[in-house]
Amino acid sequence: MVTPELSQSKSQFSPMAKSSVRTKPSSCFSDGFLYLGAALMAFLLVWSLWSYALSHSFDPKTSAKSAADAQAHQCVQENPQVNLHYDPPEETFYDDQELSYSVEKPIKNWDEKRKEWLKRHPSFAPGARDRVVLVTGSQPKPCKNAVGDHLLLRFFKNKVDYCRIHGYDIFYNNVLLHPKMNSYWAKLPVVKAAMLAHPEAEWIWWVDSDAMFTDMEFKLPLRRYDYKKHNLIVHGWEKLIYKKKSWTALNAGVFLIRNCQWSMDFMERWSSMGPMSSEYEKWGEIQRSVFKDKLFPGSDDQSGLIYLLYKEKSLTEKIYLEGEYYFEGYWVDILPTYDNITEKYTEIEKADGKLRRRHAEKVSEQYGAFREPHLREAGIGKDSWRRPFITHFTGCQPCSGDHNPMYVGETCWNGMVKALNFADNQVLRKYGFVHPDLLDSNTVTETSFDYPDDGPW
Repeated sequence: MVTPELSQSKSQFSPMAKSSVRTKPSSCFSDGFLYLGAALMAFLLVWSLWSYALSHSFDPKTSAKSAADAQAHQCVQENPQVNLHYDPPEETFYDDQELSYSVEKPIKNWDEKRKEWLKRHPSFAPGARDRVVLVTGSQPKPCKNAVGDHLLLRFFKNKVDYCRIHGYDIFYNNVLLHPKMNSYWAKLPVVKAAMLAHPEAEWIWWVDSDAMFTDMEFKLPLRRYDYKKHNLIVHGWEKLIYKKKSWTALNAGVFLIRNCQWSMDFMERWSSMGPMSSEYEKWGEIQRSVFKDKLFPGSDDQSGLIYLLYKEKSLTEKIYLEGEYYFEGYWVDILPTYDNITEKYTEIEKADGKLRRRHAEKVSEQYGAFREPHLREAGIGKDSWRRPFITHFTGCQPCSGDHNPMYVGETCWNGMVKALNFADNQVLRKYGFVHPDLLDSNTVTETSFDYPDDGPW
C-alpha cells in the first residue's frame, strides 16, 4: 500500500518525468533556463526528501500507537526475554560423547557446564535464579484400579494448572529411565535427567503423582532457601530424625532440589541405596535396624534420605527440613478443613471488592498478593485456616488401588474428588464457573458479576 507521503512525493516528482528539454542547440538564454530548471528540480528533490523525513521522524505518541497497533494483530506474543530459536554452533556439554543421562554415571563440573551454557544462551540468563521445572510421573501401564487413570489425569491437570498460573515448566514421565530403579526409586533417574535437559532452570521440583496443589495462589518462597544456600528442600522435622528415629520424619514424595553439582553428587549417594546397587538388600536391613517403625524390609528412598541425615547431621547445612507451611500435607489431617477454609475465604472476599474483581488468569499472582494481608492471622502450618499448599494422598495408591488397610477405599477416592474440586474451583473461577458441591465433579454454575458477594452462596 502506498502511504499519503509517498503519493505526495510521486506527484511532486511527476513534473520531472514530463518536463521537455530542447534537443537542438540553444542560445545562452536557453542555457540559462536549462540551468535554472536543473536547479529547481534539485531543490524540489531535496525538499521532497526532507518533507518525507520529517513526516517519518520519531514521535513517541505515534510510535507507541503504531507498536500497539502492530501488537494487536499478533495473537501470540513471544517472551522477549527468552529466545527459543537460538542454539549457537559452539560446542557445549551436550557435544561431549561421554555425557550420560543415566543415574549410574556421575556428572562432573556441572556448575561450570551450566554457567557456560547460560553464557552461550544469554537470553536465558535473566530470571534463571527463579526458574523452576516441575517433574512428576506414573507407571507405563494402565492402572489396575478402575478409576485410577481418571484420577491420575486429574492430578496431572491440577499440576499443569498450577504451573501455567505461575509460569513454571512441567515434565510428565511414564517410563522407567533405569530398569532396576522402580517404584519410589524411579524418581531419582528422572530428576537427574531433568537437570541435564534443563540447564536454564535453577530448581527441579519433584511432586508425586498422588499429590496435588490446593492453594493455586501460593508461590514457592525461593528466597527463603537462597538465604543459607540450601540445595534440597523436603517436608520434615529434625526431632523425628534425631530423637525418635522415625522413617516418617520426612516425606520424600515432594522435594525441591537445586540444579547444581552438590545435588548431582548427593543423588549419586542417595541412589546407591536403591535397587541398582549390589548392596540393596543390605541397605534395607540397615534402615530397618535404625528406624524401628519402618513397616517393610526393602530399602526405600525416604528411609535412605532420613538415614543419610541421621548419620551425617552436617547435611542440614544443605538440606532444609520445611515444616512451617504445607510444602506437602497429610490428606487425613487436611481434608476436614476445606469447608471452614472456603467459608473464611468467602468472608474475606465479601469484605474486599478488590479480591472479587474479575481478572485474567495471567495476573492471578497479583491477587494472591492482595489476599495476603487478610491471611496474616491465619498462620501457615497445622491448624491454620489458610489453604494448604499441597495435599498429599499418601497411602491411597490411586492407580493400583492397594491402599493402606487403615483407610477405606471410598474414603480415599471421595477425598481425592473433594480435594481436586476444591483446587479446581480456584482455577475455574477465572473462567467464570465453580463447582457448588465439592463432591460433584460434573456440575458447575456460572459465577455472578460480584461473586461471591451476590447470590445465595
